[in-house]
Amino acid sequence: MPRPSRASLLLAFAALYIIWGSTYLGIRFAIDSIPPLLMAGTRYTLAGALLYGFMRWRGEPAPTLRGWGTALLIGICLLAFGNGGVTVGEQYIPSGLAALLVATVPMFLALLGWLSGVSARPTLWVSIGLAIGMVGVYLLARTPGVAHVAIPGHETIGIVCVLTAALVWAIGSLYSKKKQPASSPFVSGGMQMLCGGLVMIVVGLLRGEAAGFSLAAVTTKSWLAYAYLVTFGSIVAFTAYIWLLRHVEPALAGTYAFVNPVVAVLLGWAFAGETLNAQMLGGAALIVVAVVLVVLGGRRGSKASTSESSSATAASKT
Repeated sequence: MPRPSRASLLLAFAALYIIWGSTYLGIRFAIDSIPPLLMAGTRYTLAGALLYGFMRWRGEPAPTLRGWGTALLIGICLLAFGNGGVTVGEQYIPSGLAALLVATVPMFLALLGWLSGVSARPTLWVSIGLAIGMVGVYLLARTPGVAHVAIPGHETIGIVCVLTAALVWAIGSLYSKKKQPASSPFVSGGMQMLCGGLVMIVVGLLRGEAAGFSLAAVTTKSWLAYAYLVTFGSIVAFTAYIWLLRHVEPALAGTYAFVNPVVAVLLGWAFAGETLNAQMLGGAALIVVAVVLVVLGGRRGSKASTSESSSATAASKT
């Protein structure tokens, strides 16, 4: 595979850092006048249909029935529970706080990966990072709502929703390491978005979100945010992430988890009147430090395991 240009790499990383960091504010604006699960469900169904249809038009083979079953399971974990939980949670808490709580995903991945046997036991640095992260989450959980939200006065519900979403996202991510719906990552992504989006639509309808909802009541700001989430948030940034995984180390591509919370907090402060205070900044700093320790500590641990395995192989041959 030819080495990509530096400009291409910078553009792809900028898409991940800025676009994925900005989607939290986009969700906040979209659900101001659109029911949360119907918004998220139609967003991903539309984006998935566009991506899947384009790849099939390009000549990618049709997936199997088993592949669709795998896509449904991953879509439920990553999108219905993951993104859907964040979308529902943002009715109760500011977008910046939601993004900071989602930064716990790498910590869940490290711990659950070890417990499930998918990855090695966390190193000392990873363990320290987990502990620091929990302190950061505690500080954030004790931060009262400081900005306009759709349903004020219920911060605990929002925090529980987002942390649950982060946990299930991690579970789905670990499962997707072993099971993929299709050989093409772009076809797989389209299938997962289609399945997860349809599940969210069904759940939203069962929750009664369509009752009393009128398209005429949707504000211009919500429509613009919705269009941004479909095109940039679900298609452009996702495609950039898949492309990066083919050209750089996964740990490097995963550094979006460091930057997204900072982008979300700054955008929430600049455009949504979300106040910054010392407790939130302290919790944010601890979570970012924790994520860095977990990811970098995990890389050292994986390198050490590879080295030990190579030594053992060489010893057995001699």
